[in-house]
Amino acid sequence: MTVNRTVCILSYKMNPPDFPDWAGGFAAQITRLRTTLGPTLHQFELLFGLWIPTWRLAQQDEGPHSRNRHWSLRLTFWTFLWQVAQAGASCREAIRQAQARCRNTGQRPPPDENSPYCQARGALPVERLEEIHDAVVAEAEAAVATKDLWCGHRVTVVDGSTVTAPDTPENQEAYPQQSVQKPGCGFPILRLVAFLSLATGLLTAWAVGSWHQSEVVLLQSLWDGLRVGDVLLADRGFCNWGILAECVRRNVHGVFRVKGSRRRDFRRGKRLSRNERLVHWKKPKVRGVTFTPEQWAALPEELVLRLVRCRLERPGFRTKQVILVTTLLDSALYPPEALSQLYYRRWAMELTLRNIKITLQMDHLSCKTPNNLDREIRLHFLVHNLVRRLMLEAARRHRVPLERISFAGSLAVARRYGEALLQAPSKARREELREQLFRVLAADLVPDRPGRREPRAVKRRPKPYPRLMCHRHKLREIQHQNRYYANSIFGPKYRRSSKA
Repeated sequence: MTVNRTVCILSYKMNPPDFPDWAGGFAAQITRLRTTLGPTLHQFELLFGLWIPTWRLAQQDEGPHSRNRHWSLRLTFWTFLWQVAQAGASCREAIRQAQARCRNTGQRPPPDENSPYCQARGALPVERLEEIHDAVVAEAEAAVATKDLWCGHRVTVVDGSTVTAPDTPENQEAYPQQSVQKPGCGFPILRLVAFLSLATGLLTAWAVGSWHQSEVVLLQSLWDGLRVGDVLLADRGFCNWGILAECVRRNVHGVFRVKGSRRRDFRRGKRLSRNERLVHWKKPKVRGVTFTPEQWAALPEELVLRLVRCRLERPGFRTKQVILVTTLLDSALYPPEALSQLYYRRWAMELTLRNIKITLQMDHLSCKTPNNLDREIRLHFLVHNLVRRLMLEAARRHRVPLERISFAGSLAVARRYGEALLQAPSKARREELREQLFRVLAADLVPDRPGRREPRAVKRRPKPYPRLMCHRHKLREIQHQNRYYANSIFGPKYRRSSKA
């Protein structure tokens, strides 16, 4: 007997004339049964539940999130994910959203205080978050078609960036600020190095360190994220002998832009063509700081590499020339034209990090402890990957270029359709809304702008306020507004008259 039939029978027999005393008890049981049968999902769970199964957020057997509390593991995860996707939403706003959802489904709403929610966020199991992230990436990578590969290889782009965190003693101890700044005037700085898949656009792996750590040092902890036969693509900041030797040792192909005038000399080595040279780079006498003595001794004494002069030609733009070094020695299988196009596509992956920092507002984090900062970073990357997964699904279903789908537009569509899915009366209606979502993403393509410049500059000028050059509790407020201009770097140009 199904649940719906049971509810109908109990409803029919709720007020029988022979058992008037049982009517209230039957009514309470039916009300409770109907309430528990209602949906208990967040709007993003309805949207992204295709790639995050419910069992991955089940209560743990022991430890945190093992008891049935106001903030369960499932409620905390989806509320935190919603907060990150709203780009700057406060904890109070996230709590209100969770309360409204619980009241709508007949559940017990969480309390109004921020502390229980923040404690529940801090208790999210990192292992569970890693499993969710790895499952989303593996599912997307498994569906990559052969035409999406570059010369039959999976390409991974490595790039680095920095973000800031709230100025708390715990964050300052783990991620100290720049030494040239006075205490209380700066913010803790986190350095990030990430692997990005060129075929899917998903962020596959990352490493976090302090501002004093080099990006090359953080890269050493990410080698397990590459498979044999992959191509590692990076700019000149990662081009050194140790990284290339590690690529050869792990059977990973490297393509880097050359750093240093001596290494770009085409008068050395064996000539393959006008734009190609086969060169030998000898092992440096000084051991790299990123290697232990045992690891350095295991590397070969000499590397055989190929220098390639690439010309990037775009209509309306000046021809640009870059020199690449690669471990791909076969000029017939990997001609200079293919390498030129590959390096040109690398810039799109740098814009991916910009999407995470600007569109999702990850450039300044909000958590006040290093452990919670780690969870906040993981949730930012997970939101990015889930939105990219929507873009990838739309591109595959409607056969449109993935790079023509806007990330900011996809995030906005995900928010609106998540609300519509929450109000859908049936499963069939939710499936129709998902199909419509993919059609909207595939139809709203950004213009094809080959060679478009993306300058790292801002148009909006900052307010002409004086900079905080001492601790906040030592700063005295300036009484007159015109003094702001007189004491700022904009004073000579924007000085106001006191008579105005």
